[in-house]
Amino acid sequence: MTNESKKADGRSGARKTIRFLPVAPLPENLPEGRLAIADMANAFGVTHRTLHFYEEKGLLRAARVGPMRVYGPEEIQQMAVVNTCRETGMPVAVIQELLDQLSAAGSQDEADVIFRAAMTARKRELAAQQSTIRRQMQQINELLDFSAAHEIETNDNAPPASFSQVELRCLTLMAEGYPTSRIARALEVEPGEIQVMEKTIIAKFNSNNRFQAVAKAVMLGIVGH
Repeated sequence: MTNESKKADGRSGARKTIRFLPVAPLPENLPEGRLAIADMANAFGVTHRTLHFYEEKGLLRAARVGPMRVYGPEEIQQMAVVNTCRETGMPVAVIQELLDQLSAAGSQDEADVIFRAAMTARKRELAAQQSTIRRQMQQINELLDFSAAHEIETNDNAPPASFSQVELRCLTLMAEGYPTSRIARALEVEPGEIQVMEKTIIAKFNSNNRFQAVAKAVMLGIVGH
């Protein structure tokens, strides 16, 4: 027996054989009989390295046919249990503890109870993590909302583009509540020109309408209250 075989046997002997394994879903189209390591990896969608890692950690056992690792029905079912645990994000150390408990189970019912308890505990952990994630997401959203509001406030307080004298006169009349027709008469220009001028003024304040533009003009002291 080579040193590598002795090490493998030592690892597989680190945990007692699990007589009663809980029911865990097996892959579809699973080949019958023993599986070589390549077939085992393909069936469960993992790499050879993952299977070696599981063996090193005592999560899985493999027999040997010459230099080749092979997995029988019991090893395949144990892999199904380990794979299910890993898919829930269960840490390796916790799976090791679970398998130790399963090794000590005296009946199938006891093994099933142990497995369900482990899954229930993991569910509680995930629920707690979910609550934490929601709280953290809320904090991020509040921070983003605050930053956006601060940015808008900063932009709102920034000096707008420069105004011509006639635009300032138009803005003053807008602030006094004059409609477009009266502003046109006061400035002695066509109403159409005043409409264009008002749109230009609104755009210079990055506003949506004349009321917002006037409010910003008052806030910035461009026109009086």
